[in-house]
Amino acid sequence: MSANQLASEPSFTTDSNLDLEADVLVIGGGPAGTWAAYSAAASGARVILVDKGYCGSSGATASGGTSVWYVANPEQRETAMASREALGGFLSERDWMERVLDRTHANLHQLGDWGYPFPPDQQGQPYYRSLQQGAEYMRLMRKQIKKAGVQILDHSPALELLVDQTGAVAGAKGIRRQAGGHWTVRAGAVIIATGGCAFLSKALGCNVLTGDGYLMAAEAGAEMSGMEFSNSYALTPAFASVTKGAFYRWATFTYEDGTVIEGAGSQRGRSVIAKTLLTQPVYCSLHETPEEVRTWMRTIQHNFFLPFDRKGIDPFTQRFPVTLRLEGTVRGTGGIRIVDNSCATSVLGLYAAGDAATRELICGGFTGGGSYNAAWAMSSGYWSGQAAANHARQLGDKANKRRVHSIGQAAVSSESSHTFNPQEVIQATQAEVLPYDRNLFRTEQGLSDSLERLHSLWREIRDSAAPSDSQALPAREAAAMVATARWMYTSAQARTETRGMHKHQDYPQQDANQKYRLISGGLDTVWAKPEQEIVNRELVAL
Repeated sequence: MSANQLASEPSFTTDSNLDLEADVLVIGGGPAGTWAAYSAAASGARVILVDKGYCGSSGATASGGTSVWYVANPEQRETAMASREALGGFLSERDWMERVLDRTHANLHQLGDWGYPFPPDQQGQPYYRSLQQGAEYMRLMRKQIKKAGVQILDHSPALELLVDQTGAVAGAKGIRRQAGGHWTVRAGAVIIATGGCAFLSKALGCNVLTGDGYLMAAEAGAEMSGMEFSNSYALTPAFASVTKGAFYRWATFTYEDGTVIEGAGSQRGRSVIAKTLLTQPVYCSLHETPEEVRTWMRTIQHNFFLPFDRKGIDPFTQRFPVTLRLEGTVRGTGGIRIVDNSCATSVLGLYAAGDAATRELICGGFTGGGSYNAAWAMSSGYWSGQAAANHARQLGDKANKRRVHSIGQAAVSSESSHTFNPQEVIQATQAEVLPYDRNLFRTEQGLSDSLERLHSLWREIRDSAAPSDSQALPAREAAAMVATARWMYTSAQARTETRGMHKHQDYPQQDANQKYRLISGGLDTVWAKPEQEIVNRELVAL
């Protein structure tokens, strides 16, 4: 289908293909995507949401639940905001933190009104800091957006964006994994809420999070921010993917002979465990867990115990082997750069929300599981939905009459005869980002060596097509992971210090002169620069 046909033909539906119009297209069906869809629909927009999986059950939140950064008492907010600033390298902003706390407070109370079963606190009041029933949370969000009139396309991953003749984003194209065929949605605005990138590491709920949104945004001209803060590893049993870490506060870590590993249970314990795992296995026991705690642990996070039950292991009395799984930017803070309070990107008509967007604004260079990320997802989703609806409204009837064309490059080129094996590219990328001695313990030499190989991979797949229709999605995921890794390591190389979760072995100290965010971008030539340089350039352009 040509660009002219996309601009002139009416919407239609066949057995295999969909051609649709909307005011707002939301890509991604997790917390950020569903809050964005709800907010846009509540603002009067016609909304379509597309999800790689099934909206309501796929993704990290639906799989495991989460805590939420919620502070009801205004007098306690100062302490709450200050508590993590040093850990994040002092890159967060108080204005953004206050906005997120306000919006999160309102959204959580809205969830309660909709019927989410918040557990009671000691005073019998709803305990709003817990969304541990992740599946129930996402089922409720699916129900609410459908009630608001949002059209949902499940199992319909987006592969590339559409832009008009001025470069403004005007929709997207993708495939229908179960129904077969393709879909095209022309829209006044697009919100990318595709989550972060965990490089198919098998971390809980993260194998749908492969950086697809990053690549689509970059092809449109958007930048990334904070991509050096992308080396989060989660503790998990070696035989499982469950990355829930709260119960390891009572853990004792030992070598194979039973000797305690000094420092493994401290604040820097992940690094100690990782260094040990480079040469030998690490074992864990939860025998120090208080008896009264054991009785309610299963009711809070029952999925934590499923792998143990399957193996016939009692984690309170028996040792079990552990490992660290990369969660990348899912529990990192890097993502698509946003330029104002609406969560707009630097590309007209394109917005970003949740883990797809940078979280540095509220947590700097360190976050962790849930909490800040959960609050950011519902807040940024809500704001981006409102803003996207307003942008589409301003375009009016001309929004879907624009001549548009697709801008996908790697793995989606319709004119290339060159193909590649997605699994080989994925494995080659994982070889650069999964090992602890490359990503967690970064060195100048290691970063340079990895980037050389990653740049070579990109050149191989740059102008290529998927080897077959059935390989369209894995090919695009492979391309997104290569691109994400290049932004990560280019940014890491540019930050010649240790700050937040970015640990540079050659520069182990924090440098006061590098107290700035790093913006990165580019496809063929990847770059990373201090944020102020980008802002100055934009001001000159205005």
